[in-house]
Amino acid sequence: MNVTILLFAQARDRAGRGRIELELAEHSRVADALAAVKREHPDLEPLWPHLAVAVDGELAPADAPIRDGVEIALLPPVSGG
Repeated sequence: MNVTILLFAQARDRAGRGRIELELAEHSRVADALAAVKREHPDLEPLWPHLAVAVDGELAPADAPIRDGVEIALLPPVSGG
């Protein structure tokens, strides 16, 4: 199945792009997609503890199943006032 990873802010800067296309096995979970990104972009390592993950616009835990064609966004923490 095909999955799109969207990167923002520092994650985009460190990866050098805002979008990653992945091909994953059927019945994959969010954790499988994240593991593939971690292998491809080890420079993101310092950010992982701070990133939230959304699947098709909704926050999702690592064990959430994903389907073909989803967009997974890696969301940096938001600050401001």
